[in-house]
Amino acid sequence: MCIGLEFRKLRTRDMQERNFRAAIAFIAVGFTVLLCFIVVPPLVHNPDIVGAFLAGFANPFASGYSSDVIACLIILAVWIYHEAKSIGVRHGWVCVALGVVPGVAVGFAGYLLLRSYQLRSNPGET
Repeated sequence: MCIGLEFRKLRTRDMQERNFRAAIAFIAVGFTVLLCFIVVPPLVHNPDIVGAFLAGFANPFASGYSSDVIACLIILAVWIYHEAKSIGVRHGWVCVALGVVPGVAVGFAGYLLLRSYQLRSNPGET
């Protein structure tokens, strides 16, 4: 009886983990597709990347959102660096790069997935 309960808990945890990973991946892909539809056409028309970046600071409201995104990217980078040194999560720098392009949402989702896979596959090492 006890073994059956433990197996059921394990299966439930695995399913919850699988659903979590699927949701994170779906959101990251959805954001990337949305970003491509919103940003790429104007960027193709006018390939001024610096101007596109500065447009995020066109008014106080946009400046607030843009500043928040930049702060989130810095916090993500610090967290990735910390976990690389403290628990050995590898290849987090890729997620920082994804945080720049296409965006922090994708970098953060990527890091959650990367971290989840590494912690699950090497529980003794990380």
